[in-house]
Amino acid sequence: MKWQEIIYALDFDGVICDSAVETAMTGWKAAAQIWPDMAGSEPSAVQIDQFRVLRPVLETGYEAILLMRLLQQGVTLAAIKANNMARVQSLFAELTQDVAFLKQLFGTTRDQWIAQARDEWIAMNPLFVGVAEKLRPLKGRDWFIVTTKQERFVEQILQANDIALPNDIFGLDRQMSKVTVLQQLIGQYPGKTLYFIEDRLPTLLNVMGSVHLRAVNIQLADWGYNTEQDRQVAQEKQIQLISLQDFLAECTL
Repeated sequence: MKWQEIIYALDFDGVICDSAVETAMTGWKAAAQIWPDMAGSEPSAVQIDQFRVLRPVLETGYEAILLMRLLQQGVTLAAIKANNMARVQSLFAELTQDVAFLKQLFGTTRDQWIAQARDEWIAMNPLFVGVAEKLRPLKGRDWFIVTTKQERFVEQILQANDIALPNDIFGLDRQMSKVTVLQQLIGQYPGKTLYFIEDRLPTLLNVMGSVHLRAVNIQLADWGYNTEQDRQVAQEKQIQLISLQDFLAECTL
């Protein structure tokens, strides 16, 4: 199939960018503004590693605030993983702040970090090996980013890596589900084949569950933030697994 006949929609974190360390650090910095006992400290290397293990359970970045608080309080990986996000929800229920506040706090904390040390922040958001070289030649082709990250941060990282912005970035700012975004793209580009590459299995299962998106070619990025169990379920559901090597070698992108 020729590339003119294809539309690519790519997730960002876990597909293009390995942002786990930065997300953990931002989560900690934001948490320190809620819980004073965290102020003036940084997460340990062990806590960063623990967060990376837990990263697949996150859907949106602000949840890192709660995860880093749990890790700072000494809650074990096993305890957090045992009930998936139940411990996170329990902690959230104790707060007086709502989700909108946490999302704004997370974004503002990133903005402050960028304003104070942009190069440091960019370095904490490396692209997966080979991805920049894959995306740079795409100027003029039809591709999109569909992410739960705020759009201004995606733009900063792409520009820092000399990557021309895609047709559009559908981020947290739009307040649109990924299913809704994909439905919009299908309507916008009738007659073209839409590929959606994502590293979160629950997101792909939601796409599969939409009768309007049955023509979308969905692929689970096995280099991203998912688990071996996720990959096994994907295979059982006949969701195509794609490796980073396969992604970089894909001639139609």
